[in-house]
Amino acid sequence: MGIYKYIKNVWKKPDRSYGSLLKDRLVVWRKSNSIERIEDPTRLDRARSLGYKAKKGYVIVRVRLLRGGRQRPRIKKGRRSKHTRRKKIVGKSYQWIAEERANRKYKNCEVIGSYDLAKDGKYYYFEVILGDREFLSKYPGTEHFAYTKGKVFRGLTSSGRKSRGLIGKGKGHEKNRPSLRAHRRRGKN
Repeated sequence: MGIYKYIKNVWKKPDRSYGSLLKDRLVVWRKSNSIERIEDPTRLDRARSLGYKAKKGYVIVRVRLLRGGRQRPRIKKGRRSKHTRRKKIVGKSYQWIAEERANRKYKNCEVIGSYDLAKDGKYYYFEVILGDREFLSKYPGTEHFAYTKGKVFRGLTSSGRKSRGLIGKGKGHEKNRPSLRAHRRRGKN
């Protein structure tokens, strides 16, 4: 087995492998900024499988997101029929939101991929791999980053496509393409 396989096996059950170390890291991460650039990926195997390379132009960002159901603030006064439902139905995963927040902070970069790190009682933690368009357009194999822009905001990253239901093909997925909204609009004609 190569080194990445060993790292992958450790991350399958992190509590058993190095639970105390992870808990110490969570304490540090909780006190840090919600979007923080880091030097090296925490999960090297996952980062490499998503396309990360230790070259100039690749940026790793750790994003912290508040856990829990997405809810509107509770209305204190008056009684309206619309006040009963506080829960927001959001068609986005937390991972997709983490990618968007990272890309908003680093505007000159493009999201390559992301993966989950950990969660505690209050937060989710993700690492997002970003690529600087200027540098990546010069490397062989990543020239397409020169003319791709804002993929994460259009739901074209892996987590965005998964949230939109575009991972499967064929039977059972007829309504998902080009989008659920387009399918509904097409039915009204």
